[in-house]
Amino acid sequence: MLRFLTAGESHGRALVVVVEGLPAGLPITVEDVSAELARRRLGFGRGPRMRFEADQVSLLGGVRHGRTLGSPVAVEIGNSEWERKWTQEMSPAPGAPASVLTQPRPGHADLAGMQKYGFDDARDVLERASARETAARVAAGTLAKALLATLGVRIVSHVIQLGDVRASEGLRPTFEDLDQVDGSPVRCFDADAEPRMVAAVKAAAKDGDSLGGVAEIVAYGVPVGLGSHVHWDRRLDGLLAQALMSIQAVKAVEMGEGWEAAGRRGSEAHDAIKVDTSAVLSGGFGRDTARAGGIEGGISIGGLVVARVAMKPLATLNRPVLETVDVSTGESTVSFRERTDVTAVPAMGVVAETMMALVLANEALRKFGGDSMSEVTRNRDGFVAALGETHSGARPPDTGIPDAGIPDTGIPDTGPPEGRSSISGAPPGTGR
Repeated sequence: MLRFLTAGESHGRALVVVVEGLPAGLPITVEDVSAELARRRLGFGRGPRMRFEADQVSLLGGVRHGRTLGSPVAVEIGNSEWERKWTQEMSPAPGAPASVLTQPRPGHADLAGMQKYGFDDARDVLERASARETAARVAAGTLAKALLATLGVRIVSHVIQLGDVRASEGLRPTFEDLDQVDGSPVRCFDADAEPRMVAAVKAAAKDGDSLGGVAEIVAYGVPVGLGSHVHWDRRLDGLLAQALMSIQAVKAVEMGEGWEAAGRRGSEAHDAIKVDTSAVLSGGFGRDTARAGGIEGGISIGGLVVARVAMKPLATLNRPVLETVDVSTGESTVSFRERTDVTAVPAMGVVAETMMALVLANEALRKFGGDSMSEVTRNRDGFVAALGETHSGARPPDTGIPDAGIPDTGIPDTGPPEGRSSISGAPPGTGR
């Protein structure tokens, strides 16, 4: 089982994440983590913090000479502003803050958190509730993505809606398009929609307001069989929905074409099955559509997994107008201003990649198992190769093979050369 736990506050000394359950032999470096954290800072409409925030990454344990040891991996992300601005206000030593925030922001965890934990200062809540915590998640997700890459699974996100501007339907990037997506100021794959999205951000910024939007997250190369129908808490779509909904300011998650499919007739809402002997990851069965998001009955069907994630406009505004109450006086006022973004939807897509990667990596380890990467890849390759040997493996029509016995799949032998991985072409466990 792959587990992770984060600690730290937005303006504290550092964020820390501990990832447990990674097999030994997974290549990882500080540069890998730093590159993913840099992607999290992308996007037109981000606040000034993104321009000078340089994540200071340290691998504290679990990695030796660029490879995991099979023990927990600990990553620290230092706060570059700590020494300059926050040593007193966020000190762990006994004392008192210089100022107390008592005007909770509607739409944020401020008021509910103050009431739940008995705080009189909203900073005691907002520092941990802040989306800065997602930097630690992205660090953990870097490890999950590295594991998935050795299994041939790649994940990409792109913004399909920003404010009321939507990208054209049907434009879906592959992993090879990632540089193009990240090169867009709003991480949009639709070149026609991109300037309209930028204009919407500029208009909101001029008014001191914020924008929400939707990102689509796509995993390629997912084998059939991740997740299960046998228990509610093992269904892959349920696990993904919970993970994606846990991202700060996310208010809705859709698998495939969930919302649109709800308005269709059943004859038009599902993904027809056909024999496709090139579809090795799904046992020789193919689909021309991804209406179910690549998951049926809580189990991946092989190939794509698709989710759409909706983020509300941020609760902190550069020109505060949201009515609230000062909890210390009971008087009506407006919520306080904290440094903020006009929109964080482009960055949210990167965080959503992380959460999808962590779920898929955990389910891959549950399915294939192994204490080392060579064992995991060997088990995975054996499972995929065996798909064609079962009764549920596909076979071409008119083979002349009787129904009794194990059918011939017609799938060519795709097993790896001896000592090589069928996905990467590299020796097992190298990840290269």
